[in-house]
Amino acid sequence: MSLRFIYGRSGSGKSYYCFKDIKRKIESNEKNPLILLVPEQFSFQSEKNLIHYIGEEAISRAQVLSFKRMAYKVFNEVGGITHAHMNESGKSMLIYKIMDELSDRFKIFEKASKRDGFVTTMSELITEFKRYNITPEMINESSEAVENENLKDKLWDISLIYSKFQENLQQKYIDPEDDLTILVDKLDKSNLFYNAEVWIDEFFDFTPQEYSVLEKILRKAKRVNVTLSTDVLNGGKSADNLDLFYPIKNTEEKLLKIIEKNNIKYEKPIALQCSPCYRFKDSMELSHMEKNLFSFPYKTYKGDTKDICMFKALNKYTEIEETARDILKLVRDRNFRFKDIAVITGDLDGYENLVRAIFSEYEIPYFIDKKIEINNNPLIVLIISCIEILSKRWSYESVFRYLKTGLTDISREEIDLIENYVLANGIRGRKWTEVPKWQYRIRYSFNKEEDISEEEQANLDKINTIKDKIVLPLKAFHENIKGKKTAREMCTALYDFLSSINVPEKIQGWIEGFKQEDRLDKVNEYNQIWNIIVELMDQIVEVMGDEKLDSNIFAKLLKNGFEEYKLGLIPPALDQVLVSSIQRLRSHDIKALYVIGANDGIFPSVMNSEGILTDMERESLRSKGVELAKDTKNKAFEEQFLTYITLTTMSNYLRISYPIADMEGKTLRPSIVVSRFKKIFPKLCEYNNIVNTNTEEEELRMVTVPKATFNELIAHLRSGADGLEVSPLWLNVYNWYMKDEHWRKKLTTILEGFSYSNEAEIIDTKKIRKLYGSKMNISVSRLEKYAECPFAYFVKYGIAAKERKVYKLSTPDVGTLMHEALESFSKQLREKNLTWENVDKELCEGVVSNIVDEKVSNMPGSILNSSPRYKHMTEGIKRIISRAIFVIGEQITRGEFEPSGYEISFGINGDFPPISVELHSGETVNLIGRIDRIDELKEKDGTYIRIIDYKSGNKDFKLSDVYYGLQIQLLVYLDALLTEIEEKYKENALPAAMLYFKVDDPIIKTKDEIDKEEVQQKILKELKMKGLLLADSEIIKAMDKDIKGFSDILPVRMNNDNSLSKGSSVATNEEFNLLRKYVRETIVNLCEEMLEGNIGIKPYKRKDSSTPCRFCEYSQICQFDTSVNGNGYRVINDKSDEEVWKLIKKSVE
Repeated sequence: MSLRFIYGRSGSGKSYYCFKDIKRKIESNEKNPLILLVPEQFSFQSEKNLIHYIGEEAISRAQVLSFKRMAYKVFNEVGGITHAHMNESGKSMLIYKIMDELSDRFKIFEKASKRDGFVTTMSELITEFKRYNITPEMINESSEAVENENLKDKLWDISLIYSKFQENLQQKYIDPEDDLTILVDKLDKSNLFYNAEVWIDEFFDFTPQEYSVLEKILRKAKRVNVTLSTDVLNGGKSADNLDLFYPIKNTEEKLLKIIEKNNIKYEKPIALQCSPCYRFKDSMELSHMEKNLFSFPYKTYKGDTKDICMFKALNKYTEIEETARDILKLVRDRNFRFKDIAVITGDLDGYENLVRAIFSEYEIPYFIDKKIEINNNPLIVLIISCIEILSKRWSYESVFRYLKTGLTDISREEIDLIENYVLANGIRGRKWTEVPKWQYRIRYSFNKEEDISEEEQANLDKINTIKDKIVLPLKAFHENIKGKKTAREMCTALYDFLSSINVPEKIQGWIEGFKQEDRLDKVNEYNQIWNIIVELMDQIVEVMGDEKLDSNIFAKLLKNGFEEYKLGLIPPALDQVLVSSIQRLRSHDIKALYVIGANDGIFPSVMNSEGILTDMERESLRSKGVELAKDTKNKAFEEQFLTYITLTTMSNYLRISYPIADMEGKTLRPSIVVSRFKKIFPKLCEYNNIVNTNTEEEELRMVTVPKATFNELIAHLRSGADGLEVSPLWLNVYNWYMKDEHWRKKLTTILEGFSYSNEAEIIDTKKIRKLYGSKMNISVSRLEKYAECPFAYFVKYGIAAKERKVYKLSTPDVGTLMHEALESFSKQLREKNLTWENVDKELCEGVVSNIVDEKVSNMPGSILNSSPRYKHMTEGIKRIISRAIFVIGEQITRGEFEPSGYEISFGINGDFPPISVELHSGETVNLIGRIDRIDELKEKDGTYIRIIDYKSGNKDFKLSDVYYGLQIQLLVYLDALLTEIEEKYKENALPAAMLYFKVDDPIIKTKDEIDKEEVQQKILKELKMKGLLLADSEIIKAMDKDIKGFSDILPVRMNNDNSLSKGSSVATNEEFNLLRKYVRETIVNLCEEMLEGNIGIKPYKRKDSSTPCRFCEYSQICQFDTSVNGNGYRVINDKSDEEVWKLIKKSVE
C-alpha cells in the first residue's frame, strides 16, 4: 500500500507519464490489475489515448474507470443494488410530492416551495448533501445548534424534506448519488483493487464521498499514483487560497491526511520539471505564457507573437465571423485538421446560435458539446399544452401553442383561419366545448345585426369543421383525466391520446426527414425524445403509486420531470471543431484553442448565485463541523485555476477574442486576462475590425469559402453601386462567380436588386377611377389621411386592407360608442323639449346609462358584455360621457349661442347635400361628412355659426396643420355650412368658431383641499375647447359671459379693456375668408393628386420626429425604410401663425 504523486505544471506530460508507466507494467508481464481512474467526461478520450500510446493489448490488461463505472463494476462483482435507480426526473417528482404533503409544516419554504424551479434547487441541494456525506440527522442537529433564527427555521425545513425523501426513496429505489456511499462498503468485499496499480489522472479536486472511496482504494491497492497539476508540492501544509494551485495543494493535503490516518506508505513524488513543457515544445510563446500568466512577478516576452493572438471585435457577430475566417486560415495555411481545433467560452448559451449560423455559412464542421434541454421540443410542448387547455379553460395561448407544434392533424392554413376567427370573437372556455356550432360574427359597429351572406356562412361551416377536428380528441382526453385519477390512469390516458392523434408516426416521419437532410443532431434528439416520455410516465406511476392526482398536479409532475432531462448528443463526425464551455472542455489533443467572449464577468466567470444556503449560512454550518461545497468566494479562487488549465490546453496556437459591445450597442469591458496578456507580451499579435481600413491583407482575409465570400462580394458591389471605390480583388472574385452557372444566377438576381427603390408607382388614372368610382364620394377626414401619407390611404381605403381583428376594446370602438351616446342624448333633449339649462347630474347619469345599455345590447357578442371586467369598464365609459355632457351643458349655458343641430350630415341622403368640388379637369368630387354639433347666434348683422367636433382623444388646433392639409375638416364643414345658409336661406352667415371638445372625465390633482365649485372650475379648464374663434370681443362674450382674463371654456384671454390678448386663438372675418378660399384650393389639389394615381410612400415628419408611421397599421406592407433608395419623409416645419397667414395670403392671391 502506497501513494505516489506525479506532479508538474500544465503540459508537463503527467498523463503521458501515466500511459508510459502502464506500458512498462504491461511489458514487464506483471499480473496485478492496472487501473486508470479519470473523471466521467474524460473516460472515452482516455481509452482512445491508452490504445494510441500502448496498442490494442491495453484493452485486455488495463482498465479505464470513472467513479460511476467503478461502482457499476463492483456492484456486478459483489452485488449490493437491490432496488432500481431513480433518475433525476423521478427525484424531482418525489421532492415535489413531499413538499406538497409537508407545505403546512414549513417555517420558511411554504411560499417558496410553490415557485417554479424550487424543486430543482432543492434536488441540487440534496445531491450536494450526499456528495459531502451529510445525513438528514446532521442537518437536524445543526438546526438545533445554530443561533440565527432564520437559518434555524431554514434547516428545519430542509431536514424535513431530506429525511422524508430518504424515507420514501429506501422503499423502492436507490438514488444514483448514493452509489459511492454504498461503494465504500462494497469495496471491502471486492477484488477489483486488490494488489492493483492505480493511476488517478485529470482530477484537481474530490468530494468527501470520493475521498471515502479513495481511502478504501489506498488500503487495498499495491500503489496509487495521483497526478497533480502544480509547480511544487506543499508537503501537507495548508495552502494559501491566493495561490494559483490552491485547489491542487488542498487536494494534496487531504490525501496526505488519509494515508497518515491509515499508516500508508508515501513514496517519493515524481516531479516533471520541463522548460519548455512537452505540450509546448513547438511554441516558445505558449511555454512562456504558461509560466508567467499567473506568476508574480512575471517576465515579459521580448519578441513578436505568431502563436498567440488577440482580436477585438465590434460585437459578437463580427467576433464569430472573424473566428470562422481564422479557423479556415489555419486549416488552409498551416495544415490543421478541424478536429485539432476547439472553441471555448464562458457564455455558451449566448454564443450558440451565432456559432451555428456563421460556422454553417463558412462550411466549418462543428460539434457543440452541450446537453440540450427538452422543454422546447414540439412533443414536450404538445404534451404540456394539451393538459393546460383543460386547466386554463381553453385559453387562446394554450390552444394555439398546442396546434402550432405541428404534431396535430390540423394544417397550417386551417390553424391560421380558425386563429383569426377566435381572436376576432374572443372565443375561449365553454365556447369551445359547449357551443355545438359557432355562429359568432365579427362586428364593427354598434348597429343592429345584418343578415349573414352565403360566403360568410360557407366560411363559418369550414371553421366549424376545423373546430370539431380540434375539440373531439381533446375533449375525449380531458374526460379521461378530469377529476382525481391515479397516476397510472393519467399516464394511460395521455399515452392513448398521443397515439390517437398519430404522434409516434409523425415523430418517425420527422426523423426520416432529418435523415434525408443529413441533420444527424436532430435525428439523435428525436430518437431519444419518445423514449424519454415513456420513461418519465413510468417514473410517475412508480413514484406516485395509487395516490389520486388532478390534472394540475399531473401537469406539474410532467413539467418538473421534463426540466430534469437533458439530451447528450453524440458527435456526428470525426473531423469537426469542438465548441464547448470552459467547464465541459474535454482533455484531448487540441492544437489550436479559440477563447471567445473574453469579457469581464464571462471569462473568468463570476459566481453570483448562492442557492438555498447563502455563503454566510454555509460558513455557519462549517463552524459546526458540517462541511459543504465551496462558497462563491472559494469558487472564485478555483475559477482562476480553471482559467489557467483552459489556456494551457492547446499545444500550437491560442487566439483570444472579445467584443467591445453587445448587439444593442451597450459597452462590454474586456477580461482581466486580456490586460494580463498585453503586459506579458508587449508585442502581442493584436488586431480588430472596429475600423475597416480596407488594406489588401484585410480584404484577402474576407475571401474564404464560396457562400461566405459571396456575401462579402455583395457588400462590396453595393458600395460600388453607391459610388465608392472597389478594389480589383473583388472584381476578380466577381468574375469567378460569374463563371459558375449556379452562382451566376444568384449574383445576377441580386445585382438587379441594387436598382430597387421602395417606391409605389403611380397608378394609371383609368384604374384609379375604376377603383374609386367615376364619381368620387369621399369624407373630409379621409382627405386628411391622404395628406398624411398617400400610400397608407390607398391601402386602407383603396384596396380596403384590414388589420387582423382581435377581440378587444379599442380606442376607436370607445370613441364610436361615445359619439353615438352623445348624439342620442342630444336627440332625447330635443324630443322631450328640454334645454341644456335643465341638464343636471342626476338626469345625465340616468339617461346616459340607459343609452349605453341599449347600444351594447344591440350588438350581440359585444366585448362589453363578455366579462365582469368589461362590464366595469362600461360603467367607466358611462361616467366619462356623463361628465362630458354635464360640461357641455355648462359651456352652452355660459353663453348665448344655442345648439341648432346635432350630427348634421353632408351627403346624398344627409341633412345637407354633399359638398361638391369641381376639379381643374372638370370632374366633380363629392365630399361627405358629419358635424357633431352646430350652435347659432342671431344678430342684426347676420347669423353667427359655431361648429363643435367631439373627440375621445387629445386634439390640438394648429394653423400650421391647416396649411399642410392635415387639419381641414372643421374648416371645410364651416365653409360649406356658411355657403349653404347664404345660398339656400339668403341669410348673411358669419363664422364664430370651429372647436374641438374632448370627451373625458379628468382627474383633478391638488395639494390643498378645495370645494365642489373649485373642482367644477378646474374640470372646465381641463376640458377647455380648442380651435379657432372670431376675433370679436362681443362674440367671444356671447360664448362665455363669465370671461375674465383667461376663459375657462375657450382658448382665449380677454384684457381689461375688452381687447383679446396676443396668445388667443382667434382670426378676423377676413382671415376666416382667406382660410375658406385656401382650404378649397387644398381640397382640389389633394383630390387631383389622388385621381392622378399618386400613392407615394411619403409620410410626413415633424421637427420633433413625430410621424403618422408610429401608429400606422400598414408598416409591414409599405416596408418604409429611410436607408432604402426612394424612401424619405416629407419633412414639415411647424410654422408660426404669422408665417402661415403670410403664406396663405400669398397662395390665395
